[in-house]
Amino acid sequence: MKQSFYSHGKLLLTAEYVVLDGALALAVPTKFGQFLEIEATKTNTISWKSLSNTNDIWFQANFNVTDDAITCHDEDDISKNIIKLLNAAKRLNPDFLKSQNGFNIVSQLEFPQNWGLGSSSTLINNIANWAKVDAFKLSNLTFGGSGYDIACAQNSTPILYQLKSDNPSIETTKFNPDFKDSLYFVHLNEKQNSRDGIKHYKAQQFDLKFSVEKVTQITKELKQANDLKAFCDLIDEHEALISKITNQETVKSRIFSGFKGSIKSLGAWGGDFILVASKENPSAYFKSKGYHTILSWDDLIL
Repeated sequence: MKQSFYSHGKLLLTAEYVVLDGALALAVPTKFGQFLEIEATKTNTISWKSLSNTNDIWFQANFNVTDDAITCHDEDDISKNIIKLLNAAKRLNPDFLKSQNGFNIVSQLEFPQNWGLGSSSTLINNIANWAKVDAFKLSNLTFGGSGYDIACAQNSTPILYQLKSDNPSIETTKFNPDFKDSLYFVHLNEKQNSRDGIKHYKAQQFDLKFSVEKVTQITKELKQANDLKAFCDLIDEHEALISKITNQETVKSRIFSGFKGSIKSLGAWGGDFILVASKENPSAYFKSKGYHTILSWDDLIL
């Protein structure tokens, strides 16, 4: 018997970094996610295969299953992460992987790995569903972070996300602006490590209370923005604030200073996608700069 699980990818529109300290964030699930297909076998081995969005095998390994732990003879960074996830799931549910059966497992991404849409969070949520455990607890035991990506994996609408006493508060909401045809997502040709970005953020000194309150206010106003100018003013204000908090240049001043519209980093600064707000289609400008992955709102957002 086969089991199949699916989780949505994610983008964090507001509150990058400060979402960790309780700021209200607006996040959206994407049209691209990750599948996990599981077929029981009569072995005590997990045969794991990871496929890219183009059906290429980018990882393959066999894992040994015992009542105590999951192990792998030839460990690398990827297999170590899978072992960490499966063993953490066993700790949360001692009955998980306790039978004498093994499994053939295929995970498949719908997006390129370097897009930063949540290859880890979608896998965590899929494994949590398979193991019948809390995905937020599984994430905290393994890769950590604010958990907004797990919330996106589980929802098919935009969400307002906030950590309250370290517990996730998730409110599904509507965010489908009339000016969405003026919003674009441009990939910066590299993947940013969120854990490195968080480490840098935690090392900074700033007025935390003010920052959390200000970003929360911007998130609320941005969700209600009824025209492109108001939206641009808010993302410009957000960029300036996070720039000051993290002591980093905004992506616009660093790379795209000649661009006439507004630009906002999404998630950890320095890679993945940026949000571009422009009355005119900005594709020619960004392609001239060497950035060829340019998606519309409807291309990417669920």
